[in-house]
Amino acid sequence: MVFDGGTVPENYTGAIKKENPTEIILIDAANMEKEAGYIKIIDRTEIASYHLSTHAMPLSFLVKYLEHSTKAKIILIGIQPKELELVGNISIEIKKSMEYLVDIFLKILNK
Repeated sequence: MVFDGGTVPENYTGAIKKENPTEIILIDAANMEKEAGYIKIIDRTEIASYHLSTHAMPLSFLVKYLEHSTKAKIILIGIQPKELELVGNISIEIKKSMEYLVDIFLKILNK
């Protein structure tokens, strides 16, 4: 199941809980001071170290809530944005990184 949480991923917690997942993968913009499109799995202890995209609820709270309410393993994947502004189109670098991740997920799921 895939949800596009946009800027309010917390709005999908009910739907996520209803699916009763064993694993949850969250993908979000994260300022890691790397080149645009850089991808990294962010350990939950590192969440505060990176400036994640602005949400109504801090992503660290969302992760803790989902861990507690679903007992699922949470994986957070950060992608370095080209620009840190909230308005505008997704850069080509980010689109390429997203396509790369989708390809990996499809290969894993099709095994």
